[in-house]
Amino acid sequence: MPLEPKTLGTALAETLPLHSSLCRREAASFQRAIQSGDEVVLACTQEKRLFGELAGQTPDATSPIRFVNIRETGGWSRDARTAMPKIAALLAAASLPEPDPVATVGYASQGRLLIIGALDEAEKAAALVGDSLEVTILSQGPGMLGGAQERRWPVLAGRLESLAGWLGAFQLQWTRDNPIDLDLCTRCNACVAACPEQAIGLDYQIDLGKCTSHRDCERACSVAGAIRFDRAPQRLDGAFDLVLDLGALPVIDWHAPPQGYFHLPGGLAHARGLQTLLRLRELVGEFEKPKFFDYKQKLCAHSRNEVVGCNACIEVCSAHAVTSDKERQRIVVNPNLCVGCGACTTVCPTGALGYTYPRAPHQGLKLRTLLATYAGAGGRDAALLLHSQEDGQALVEQLGRQAQLGRAHGVPANVIPVGLFHAASTGIDLWLAAVAFGASQVLVLATGEEAPTYLAALGKQMDIAQSLLRGLGYMGTHFRLIEAATPEVLDAALAGLGASRQQRPAKPARFAVGAEKRSTLELALDHLMEESPALRSPATDAPLAIALPAGAPFGGIAVNKDACTLCLACVSACPASALQDNPNAPQLRFIEKNCVQCGLCETTCPENAISLVPRLLAAPERKQPVVLNEARPWVCIRCSKPFGTEKAIEAMLGKLAGHAMFQGEALERLKMCSDCRVIDLYSAQNEMKITPL
Repeated sequence: MPLEPKTLGTALAETLPLHSSLCRREAASFQRAIQSGDEVVLACTQEKRLFGELAGQTPDATSPIRFVNIRETGGWSRDARTAMPKIAALLAAASLPEPDPVATVGYASQGRLLIIGALDEAEKAAALVGDSLEVTILSQGPGMLGGAQERRWPVLAGRLESLAGWLGAFQLQWTRDNPIDLDLCTRCNACVAACPEQAIGLDYQIDLGKCTSHRDCERACSVAGAIRFDRAPQRLDGAFDLVLDLGALPVIDWHAPPQGYFHLPGGLAHARGLQTLLRLRELVGEFEKPKFFDYKQKLCAHSRNEVVGCNACIEVCSAHAVTSDKERQRIVVNPNLCVGCGACTTVCPTGALGYTYPRAPHQGLKLRTLLATYAGAGGRDAALLLHSQEDGQALVEQLGRQAQLGRAHGVPANVIPVGLFHAASTGIDLWLAAVAFGASQVLVLATGEEAPTYLAALGKQMDIAQSLLRGLGYMGTHFRLIEAATPEVLDAALAGLGASRQQRPAKPARFAVGAEKRSTLELALDHLMEESPALRSPATDAPLAIALPAGAPFGGIAVNKDACTLCLACVSACPASALQDNPNAPQLRFIEKNCVQCGLCETTCPENAISLVPRLLAAPERKQPVVLNEARPWVCIRCSKPFGTEKAIEAMLGKLAGHAMFQGEALERLKMCSDCRVIDLYSAQNEMKITPL
C-alpha cells in the first residue's frame, strides 16, 4: 500500500513516521508512543485486538488509542497513489474528540424463555438452552414427531392472542380453548389410543375439526381428569424475558422486531439456528443500549387541539417505537423498542426529534474536518459515502480486498467513506451542510438491511435537497442512494460517479453545525444562497421561488381571501410561529422561514381556506412577516369599540338569524362587544329573566 508520510504530515501539520510492521517487530515504537500520554491514532484495524493486548502489557501506558481504516478505504484501490488527500482526511477525523456521552436504556432479563412452535422442534431447542434458561413452550401443533414422552418443560397450548414487549418485558396473551388441560395431562397416551377418529396428536390436544364427540378420550382420562368438553375457554397471560419463535410466519412481523425476540422459520435447521441459540444463552442479566433520540415537544408539529398534522416519524418507524398521543399534542417514542436507525429524526421537519448517537454537532464537525483536510491536501471533487457500521462497513472492506486482489477498482480516491450507526440517521440538514462545506456529492449506501420505508424516506429527502440545489443553480446530481449488496455492485456504482460533474459553492462554508436542525438548515441555505449561481445573475428582479416536492420542510401557504374570515384558528394551531396575528389590527401574517409545512393550519381551518405551497423563497422576504389577509374591524353598535371583523360577524349573523334563540334583541347583541352584551342583557326590561322565577 503506497503511503507518502511527508505529504500526509504536511496536510496534518505534524511529523508522521512510517512503519511497516508496527504490530510485530516494530511493536516497541507503539509501546513508547502510548507511554507519552498523548492521544495515539493507529491506521490499522486488522490488529486492533493485538494492539489492545500490547497496551495492557505496557507499563505506564496512559495514552488514549484510536483506530482508523485507511487500507480498504483508500490504500487498497487502483487509485491508491492519488488517495493521500483522502487518507489525510481520515486520519484528521480520527483525531477528533470523542462524541459526548448519551443517556442509556436499561434491560433486565431473568432468562425466562418462551418458545413458540411445533412441539417437537420446540423441545429440541429447549434441550439446547434449558440448562441456562427457564423454558416455557407454547405448542403450535405436534410437528413431525410430536412431544417427547418425558415432559421436561412447562407446555402451554391454545390460541395465541397477542405478544408484545421487549427484552425482559414480554407479555403473552393466549386463550386456552381445548378440552385437554396440559397442566393435568400426564402423557399416558390413553386418550390417543382411545380416540376412534385419531383426532388427538402427540401434542396432546384435540383437533376439534376431526372430533365427532364420542367422548371415548374423556372416559379414558377419568383418573387424571385432564379432558373435559364442557370446559369454557379461558383467557390467560404470562410474562417472559425472551421469545424464540419457530413458526413459519413471525408472530411479531416487523422489519425491526423488539430486542429479545428471535424468529427462526423452519426451526433449528435455519441458517441462523445455532447462532441464535448461542445468543439466547447470553441474554441473562442486565443490559444497556444508547438512548438514540432526544424529543422536544415544543418543536413538535404532530398535533394541536387534537388535530393531527405531521405524521412522518410514525409512518417511517419500522420498529413501531413511535406512537401518537394527540390528546397531549405530542408523539411518544418507546426507547426500549427504538433500534437507533434515526429515520424518524431524518424525516422530522422541525428537529423535535434529534439523533444522539452521535449528535448533529459532532457529525457536522467530522464532515467539515474531512472535507477541509481533503481540500487542504489538494483533493478535488470530494464525495462522502455514508454507510452503516455493520453491513455497510463490511461491504466497503470486502470491496477493498477485491481491489487488492485485482478483481475490482476499489473505493475511488475522491470517495471518503463515513461510518454511521445506521445509514438512515442523517438527513438534509447534514447533507446540505456537507455540500456547503465543499462536498461535490453525498452518497448513502444501502445494503439491504434497511427497511423499505427507510429507503423511500431517504429517496424523498434526497429529491427535496436536490431540488433546492438545482433551483439555486448548482448543476449536477449531488445526492445519490446506492443500493448494493455485493462488492461488484458497489464497485460499479462508485466507478460510475465520474460520469458527471457537480457544481458546488466556490467558497466552502465554515459554520458549525448546531444542535437545532432548523438552525443548521438556515446556516447551510444562507451559504448556498450567498454562493448561488442563480442569484448571482438573476433572470428577473422577482424573488426566486424554488418549487419543492410535497412534504418538503420549507414553503408558504396560500389563503383564499374570499373564504377566510380571519378567525385566526390557524394561528393558534401553528407550532412554528409561522402564522401570526396583529394585536392592533385584524390581520393574518406569515413568516415563511418558520414554516415547516406540517399542514396543521390547513386541517384546522374551518373554512378550508388554506393550502400548502412547498417551495424555497430564496430572498430576504422569507425572513420577514407578510400580510396574507386583512379585513375591516367590526364596530360595536353600542360603544363603537372595534372587535372581530366585519366578515366574521356578518357570517355569524347569517348562520344564526334563523335560530329560535337569536331573534329580536338577542340577534342585535351579537353585534356588540363582550362588555356591552352583558350590560344590555341585564338592563333589558322586556325579557324574562331567571332571577324572578
